[in-house]
Amino acid sequence: MFQETPVYDRLVAERGDVPVQVRGEADRIRRELAHVLHGTAANPPSAPRSAFEPRTPPHAL
Repeated sequence: MFQETPVYDRLVAERGDVPVQVRGEADRIRRELAHVLHGTAANPPSAPRSAFEPRTPPHAL
């Protein structure tokens, strides 16, 4: 099914198997993202605030 690819084999020898490295990194990011999203689902954010309300009450001088 696959033909020999001497150019690709030479690049892998010189630079490493970049597609395998990218897939590994993508899997790691996917696992971290799933962990973060699962954590935020357990702690839903509070109701949205108005952009015009101050985040903290102003301090009396």
